[in-house]
Amino acid sequence: MLIGLLPWALILGVQGGQKGMSWAEMLMMTMMNFAGGSEFAAVNLWADPLPILLIATVTLMINSRHILMGAALAPYLKHTPLKKVMPALFFMCDESWALGLAEAQKRKAQGLPAFNMPFYAGACTVLYLSWASFAAIGAAVGPMFGDIAAWGFGMAFPAVFLVLLRGMWKSFAASRPWLVSLVTAAAVYLTTDGAWYVPAGALSGLFAAYWWGETA
Repeated sequence: MLIGLLPWALILGVQGGQKGMSWAEMLMMTMMNFAGGSEFAAVNLWADPLPILLIATVTLMINSRHILMGAALAPYLKHTPLKKVMPALFFMCDESWALGLAEAQKRKAQGLPAFNMPFYAGACTVLYLSWASFAAIGAAVGPMFGDIAAWGFGMAFPAVFLVLLRGMWKSFAASRPWLVSLVTAAAVYLTTDGAWYVPAGALSGLFAAYWWGETA
């Protein structure tokens, strides 16, 4: 997973460096807002003067999916003290969430205590430090490079999520909410400006999971 993640962090940093962001600014952004999608949006909107309100609004919109991700983890964290839950949710990203949820489901099926906090904390630590440091390195060397999109590294991020989906795969019937989410997000992306496709895909997938769960 890191093989696909680290080039993407470098791309984020390089794009930020080419927009005038320093490596320190990139490091602060990635460590305070640990969510790749909204970070790329912020970099794309980076300008002089800085449109702070626009960046904050888009970040909130894109990161709204974390509400649903947290809700999915809630049943496995209900017996965990709040002083552990809050840091766990702060360091939650798409990858650590998927790894933690898959591990919890596996342990539950084995009759073990569902949520493995040491496993989750280890995954979060590696992802957090790797993402932030490689993004900062990218920002430091960014002005030295030209159009990095031509290098083909853009496939790295989708590849990471395909690997995560494969790890969570159960059956075609269980994956129907994924298909609903994909189709909805694609339709909104093609017909609506902005990042509305992110919450649209997340909410439609949640409703589909609820509907098929009720009718199964």
